[in-house]
Amino acid sequence: MKANLGVREPEMLKMWEETRLYQQIQKAREDRELFVLHDGPPFANGDVHMGTALNKILKDFVVKSQTMLGKRAPYIPGWDCHGLPIEYKVVRESRGLSPLEVRKKSEAFARKFVDVQREQFKRLGVFGDWENPYLTMDPKYEAEILRSQSRSVPRKFMLSRNFPAMAALRRCCSQKSSFRNFAPTQNSSLSANPRNHSPAARSIT
Repeated sequence: MKANLGVREPEMLKMWEETRLYQQIQKAREDRELFVLHDGPPFANGDVHMGTALNKILKDFVVKSQTMLGKRAPYIPGWDCHGLPIEYKVVRESRGLSPLEVRKKSEAFARKFVDVQREQFKRLGVFGDWENPYLTMDPKYEAEILRSQSRSVPRKFMLSRNFPAMAALRRCCSQKSSFRNFAPTQNSSLSANPRNHSPAARSIT
C-alpha cells in the first residue's frame, strides 16, 4: 500500500486511543452548542459486514463534521442485543434448546459480538465513547423501555390486537411512498392523531 498505510494507520489509531483523543475533544467543547446523532444500533449477531461498516462510517462523517464546525458532538455507540437475528444463529448452532437456554445462549452470543464489533468499528477509525456503550439487554435500558410503555398504555398508544404495525401500508407500493405527504387521517388500521379513540382508531392506538 502506498505511503506504508498498512503500518501507519494502525499506529495512528493506537495513538488516538492512548491519548484519549475523543475524550479530549469532548472536554474542549464542553460549553459549545450540542449536536446529538441518534444512532439506530446494529445487531450484535456477527462480524461487521459491508452494510454495517458503511452505515457506521457515514454516521462518523456526520459526527466528525459537526465537531469540526465547533460543536460538541458526543457519540454513544450501542447494540441491539435482542431478536431473531441473534436467536436464529444460536438455534442454528444448537438444536433442541429450551426457551430459557436460548435466552442464556443468546445473551452470551450478543456479548461476544459486542466486543468483536467494538474493536472492528474502532479499527475503522470511528470516534465514540466505546468504553460506555448502551446495550438493549442492559437492565437499566430495559427498565426505561418498561417505564415508557407504562406511560403509553393509559393513553391508548399501544397495539390492542395481534396485528402488524405496518399493516396500514398493505395497499401501498412501498413504505417510503406511504409516508410521503403524510396528513392527519385515520382508517381501519392507522390513526395519525392519538386523540382519536373511535373503534377503528383503537385497533392501532
